[in-house]
Amino acid sequence: MAQSGCDNGKACEQVAGSDTPACFAPVELHGRVMNLANNAGVAGARVVALDVNGAAASGVAISAADGRYALQVPAQRGAGGAPSAFPVTLRADAVGFQSFPGTIRQPLPIDVATATPLNGSYVVQSALTDIGLIAQAAAAGAIHGHVAVADDHPGVLVVAEASGKGFAVIAARDGDYAIFNLAAGHYTVTAYARGHVYTPGETDVTGDVKLDLALASSAPGSLSGQIEIVNGGTGSTTSVVAFVESTFDPVTGRGAPPPGLRAPSSGPPSVSGAFTIDGVPPGKYVVVAAFENDDLVRDPDHCIAGTADVHVQVAAGQAAPIATSFKVTGALAVMSPGATQAEAVTAAPALRWADDSSEDHYVVEVFDSFGQRVWNTTISGVSGGTPTVTYGGPMAPGMYYQFRVTSTKTQGGTGTTCELSRSEDLRGVFYVP
Repeated sequence: MAQSGCDNGKACEQVAGSDTPACFAPVELHGRVMNLANNAGVAGARVVALDVNGAAASGVAISAADGRYALQVPAQRGAGGAPSAFPVTLRADAVGFQSFPGTIRQPLPIDVATATPLNGSYVVQSALTDIGLIAQAAAAGAIHGHVAVADDHPGVLVVAEASGKGFAVIAARDGDYAIFNLAAGHYTVTAYARGHVYTPGETDVTGDVKLDLALASSAPGSLSGQIEIVNGGTGSTTSVVAFVESTFDPVTGRGAPPPGLRAPSSGPPSVSGAFTIDGVPPGKYVVVAAFENDDLVRDPDHCIAGTADVHVQVAAGQAAPIATSFKVTGALAVMSPGATQAEAVTAAPALRWADDSSEDHYVVEVFDSFGQRVWNTTISGVSGGTPTVTYGGPMAPGMYYQFRVTSTKTQGGTGTTCELSRSEDLRGVFYVP
């Protein structure tokens, strides 16, 4: 794609150490979108690159009939034209498929600095640029359009909501968006971008409809609260994320966060006490602490205060303090499978995790990629050993699963069972190739 001010086929890019941009061969990600169940190509998938904050870093590439795509990604260059280090992840949406990433599936970063010259472009093509999608029941409805993008390109989340259920997508860098697989009905469509406010739109979906969204003049608000780390073990700092309430699933504890609605706003987790998230668009949110891999989890103990999901409404231009502090505690360390990233298994895996020192029992649950619990069991506590149980649930080809463990203890005086700790939100993922 030609860029303004450059000859056809060249891209106008920033140059490291210079205020003057220059024209270079474009950087492209080449890959294939496929059905994980049978490896068939997925046509018409929308592929977008996201930066480390979850904001769009590119336009949209549409996959061909065989699933192949080529996505141009803007990238700072060295004096010779080679791209500088810039990690991105990929998002893909297609009719009849679950979006990637989603629920238990998380993307791995791709550094555009690894691109090599090929046919007049700098190209990255690897296993990381191939995207496997999981088929789901298709609905004929879709909403597409354009979102006005502010000059600071904050990244825009677009949510279509009907009957309290939200369906979300990240708009491309130029504001182009499309939300697939919508049932017929009336939808309210809202855009969320840190530091900006949008005027919501309304539409009836019976097929594919177009709806553009404009910036409003209202001021954003803010969120603030307090983290309390109790028995943190190796974890000492964490992060806080705001999910749009209508997208939040209380079973999986996940939802769609507008890019940048996080404390800290970027970088590794660093919150250990008070926190503030500025630039919050008006709306309803579920605020979650210790969602990332930081050796900490939200304390699951319902026997104490500060452990329930926090729902908050932010008004335009207003501060929204959270009255109850978040209780955060040390996580149960996952040993296998999925200690650091999704792990392939060809037979029922042995689920293993580090022992909790004071538990009576462990509750083990396994969820599929749609957030459905497909298997669970309870085992007695292990004193000084490694708790292990063999998975006894389904193993569908192409499906991703996540096991979660919660340690429990029964109070002697009341007989009440209280949760002590659990495994982290993003660990314990395995899949069947």
